[in-house]
Amino acid sequence: MQLYALRQAKEGYVYDKDTVWQKEFEELFPYDETQDQLNAIDDTKRDMESKKIMDRLICGDVGYGKTEVAIRAAFKAVDNGKQVAYLVPTTILAQQHYNTFAQRFHDYPITVRMMSRFCTAKEQKETIEGLKNGTVDVVIGTHRLLSKDMQYKNLGLLVIDEEQRFGVTHKEKIKTMKKDVDVLSLSATPIPRTLHMSLIGIRDMSVLEEPPHDRRAIQTYVMEYNEELVKEAVYREMTRGGQVYYVYNRVNNIAEVTAELQRLLPDAKVAFAHGQMKERELEEIMMGFMNHEIDVLVSTTIIETGLDIPNVNTMIIHDANQLGLSQLYQLRGRVGRSNRAAYAYLTYHRDKILSDIASKRLRAVKEFTEFGSGFKIAMRDLEIRGAGNILGPEQHGHMDAVGYDMYCKLLKESVDEAQGIKIDDVQDAAIDINIDAYLPESYIRNHNQRIDIYKKIAAIETEDDKFEIEDELIDRFGDIPRAVQNIIEVASLKTYAKECGIYEIAQ
Repeated sequence: MQLYALRQAKEGYVYDKDTVWQKEFEELFPYDETQDQLNAIDDTKRDMESKKIMDRLICGDVGYGKTEVAIRAAFKAVDNGKQVAYLVPTTILAQQHYNTFAQRFHDYPITVRMMSRFCTAKEQKETIEGLKNGTVDVVIGTHRLLSKDMQYKNLGLLVIDEEQRFGVTHKEKIKTMKKDVDVLSLSATPIPRTLHMSLIGIRDMSVLEEPPHDRRAIQTYVMEYNEELVKEAVYREMTRGGQVYYVYNRVNNIAEVTAELQRLLPDAKVAFAHGQMKERELEEIMMGFMNHEIDVLVSTTIIETGLDIPNVNTMIIHDANQLGLSQLYQLRGRVGRSNRAAYAYLTYHRDKILSDIASKRLRAVKEFTEFGSGFKIAMRDLEIRGAGNILGPEQHGHMDAVGYDMYCKLLKESVDEAQGIKIDDVQDAAIDINIDAYLPESYIRNHNQRIDIYKKIAAIETEDDKFEIEDELIDRFGDIPRAVQNIIEVASLKTYAKECGIYEIAQ
C-alpha cells in the first residue's frame, strides 16, 4: 500500500497513442484474441498513455495468453524509445520467452537480449553494455536482472512473470526498480471474483477468464503406475507426431529412470533435464526438445512455469501424490496448448497408501479438467491447507475458522481503512417474526448446495441481488416454494431496516 501511494503521488511517462507500426505488429499475431485479452491490452495501453505510473496485474489461467498482452506493451514501450526488462522465474522460461520475442520482433529494428545462466560471460557483458548505452531495447532474464551491475539508459517498462515465484529479497529489489517505471505483473494463480473485488483497491487488475479459441480440455487420469500404460501413452502420442513430458521430481536418480524408460521404449529418443545441470547441457537438451529431436523429456518440475511447446500433448507424472495441488495444475497446463486432444496421467505407486491430503489433491486435479478451473483449484487448495498471503509465499491464518467470505470482507475493510475511506458501523438488523422461512430438503436435495444458497441469500444487499437469486433458484430448482420466498423477503427486509437504522423487528 505504501509503495502504491508513493507511485500514485508521482507522475509517470506519458506514452503516445498507437502508431501505424503498433497496429501492423498486432495484426501479425497468428491467433484470434479473446475478448478478455483485448480488454487487458486496452487497459494496459490506457495506463501507459496516462500520467499515472502503471501497476497492473494480469491474472489468468494457465495458457490464456498473458504473454501476448506483455509483448504488445513491450512493443509500445520500445516504439516510444523506452527500454523493457522482462523478469521470469526460471532459465528455461527466459530462453522460451526470448525465442518468442525474437520471432515476433524479427521484422522490426528492435534488439532483444537474454540474461540468464545460459549466456556466456562475454554475452552477458555485451548485454550489460548495451543496456547502459541504449543499444539493447528489450532484456529478458531471471533474477540476474536484479544484480547490482545492471544499469539501464532509459527503462520504461518492467514485466514480472509469475510474481509469486520470487522470494522476499528479490521482491525488495524489484520494488526499488519499480519506483517510477511502469510495471506489468503476470500471474497464473487465478483469483476468485470476491477476492478480486477486495484487492481492486490495492492494484489495477485485468482478469482473463475466457479460454483461447479451439482449445480442448485435457483428459486427466489418476491411476497406479504401470509400464504397459506408459508404453501405450507414449507410442500413441508419437504416432500422431507429438512429444511427451515425463515428470520425475528427484534429481539423484533421474538418469537411471531415463535409462529404464529408454529400455521400455526402444524406438523413442528419451532425454532428461533438471535444474542442477550445466548451463550448456540444459540449453542443448531444451533446444533439442523444442526442435523435436527428442520424443520423451524426463524432467523435474522445472518445466512447471510457462513453457509453451504446442507439439507436446501427453504428460505422465511419476509419484503425483508427492506434488502440491497448484504444482500439479501448473504442470498439467504445459500440455494441451494446441487444438489437439491432450492427455495427463497422474500416477502413484502400487504399494503406496496415499495420505488423505494427497488423495484429495489428486481427486481435485482430476475433477477440474475444464478451462478456467485454476480458480477452483486455488479455492480447493485453500480448503486443503488453509489460507495465507494471497499473492505471496507465506502460508498462515486459519481460513477455515474465519470463512472465505468473511476473510474477503475483512481484507476489503482494511484496504478501505488504509485508503482513508470511512467504514459504516451499522449493525445488521435482527428479524424475529413468526413465519416459515427456510430451504426445504425436498426443494434442494444436496446439502452443500443448500448451504451455498443460504450464503447467497444472507449476502442480499440490493433489489438486484434479490431478483438475481430468485432467477437462479427458478433456473436450477424449479418454482420457488412459499418458505423459500419468505426467507428471501426476510433477507431483503433486513437490508431496508439497516438503511433506516432499525436494528430489530420482532413480532
